[in-house]
Amino acid sequence: MAPSKDITPNPDDKLAVRRAAEQDVLLREVDEAVRQQQLLDASRRYGWAIGLGLVLVLAGFGGWLWWREHSDARLEARSEKLVTAFDALESGNIPEAKSQLAPMEIEGGPAASAAARLSLAAIAMRENRKAEAYRQYEAVSGDDDAPKAFRDLAQIRLMAARFDEVKPDEVIKRLKPLAVPGKPWFGSAGELVAMAHLKQGRNDLAGPLLAAIAKDTGVAATTRARTRQLAGLLGYDAVADVSQTLTQLHLEQGGPAAAPAAPPAAPSAAAPAQ
Repeated sequence: MAPSKDITPNPDDKLAVRRAAEQDVLLREVDEAVRQQQLLDASRRYGWAIGLGLVLVLAGFGGWLWWREHSDARLEARSEKLVTAFDALESGNIPEAKSQLAPMEIEGGPAASAAARLSLAAIAMRENRKAEAYRQYEAVSGDDDAPKAFRDLAQIRLMAARFDEVKPDEVIKRLKPLAVPGKPWFGSAGELVAMAHLKQGRNDLAGPLLAAIAKDTGVAATTRARTRQLAGLLGYDAVADVSQTLTQLHLEQGGPAAAPAAPPAAPSAAAPAQ
């Protein structure tokens, strides 16, 4: 039997292991202390800047929230005033409408201010204060901040109100860019341009334009009816669909809708040729 090996641990090895463990713990503590000191130095050096940045960010965010809420509240208030003014206009309460619209002319945003000015101009025309109405229309049409639809409408209303006062060339110059098929004000602007051509004696220009308006299904029915009659008097065909036009005429006269005419029957194959 082989002699047993001595497994008694060496005291020197145990001491080396313990010293290594102690060294590792010491290094960890030193490293942690160094990191804490670096963090403390950084906070002392840059802490005020970081804190100021956070304060500015929070202040900016809070200011944005306040501005948005304030803007929404102002927009809602403007809308309520406009609705109140339009209700007053509809009911014939002109003084109430004017009292609601007057502040909007100055305090409202671009769209609200333009709408208020157009309404005040209409009231001025109704009260025969033409100079005031013209001033309001000119102001809206020349306001680059106002929505384009309002500027164009102001231009049309101004030319309609001053049609008998200004030269036909002026009407054509101002409204011809709007009297284009497919544009939203083609019917209104085109009719005024055609009337200006008639004042110039240019039936050859007025007739085709009136016929084009009458055939445009996107134009209001009343405008199409007027321009169709005028185009016909000038000798221009303004009827795009005969059956549809007959139906519209019956409806305008208060009668039942006319039934479309039946197409002629095809000749029988057995019929002798004539």
